Amino acid sequence: MRARIHVTLKKSVLDPQGKAVQQALSVLGFREVRDVRVGKYIELELEEGDKLKAEERLREMSERLLANLVIEEYALEMDEEE
Repeated sequence: MRARIHVTLKKSVLDPQGKAVQQALSVLGFREVRDVRVGKYIELELEEGDKLKAEERLREMSERLLANLVIEEYALEMDEEE
């Protein structure tokens, strides 16, 4: 099973890296960009056939290591292999 985890800063948390990217894009002529938020994308290959158990394990991984829940949130995506 393949899983993807998207980790982003919570909306209430200032994103200085996103602001720097926005300013750089403006300098390069992309002035239509009004806001940029930068996050992490993590892709995992799991040896787990049970989708519910896999989701539970992914949440545990995310909450214990991959995301700092004080300032970040995460979203999961899973694909069952054919």
